[in-house]
Amino acid sequence: MDKVYRAYYSSPIGEIEITATDKELCGVDFIKGKEKRPATARSSALEEGVKQIDEYFKGKRRIFELRLRLPGTDFQNRVWRALLDVGFGATASYGEIAAAIGHPKAVRAVGGANGKNPIGIIIPCHRIIGSSGALVGYGGGLCRKKWLLDHEKKISSK
Repeated sequence: MDKVYRAYYSSPIGEIEITATDKELCGVDFIKGKEKRPATARSSALEEGVKQIDEYFKGKRRIFELRLRLPGTDFQNRVWRALLDVGFGATASYGEIAAAIGHPKAVRAVGGANGKNPIGIIIPCHRIIGSSGALVGYGGGLCRKKWLLDHEKKISSK
């Protein structure tokens, strides 16, 4: 088992815990009332993850260039990789993601995988919306999802 390093980032929408091994980012999650564990020494992967998250929130980064460790099932990994194809400032529905991975009837399963995304923001689960266009289901809370989408829309229009 690789050593996991931990850092915290104070974003405009709350504190974020970022975790990484020596070489791969493995977690980005809002603290949202969870117990904050002590920060640790930093690895190069963790340093780069914090740097790129900061650039994202400052409107200087649209695409993340990080090695990711995705510990999910094959299905979850297919969903998470499809989320990476949803461009900055764009949205897609759960149904569109299900179709993109070749399982057009697996809309609920896609929603479940989306909810288990361990690397929020970087794997942009906040860009996934309901088929009606409504903002639905985001582990960080719908107010954060709206903020992230508005942030990206504002940056995209520049």
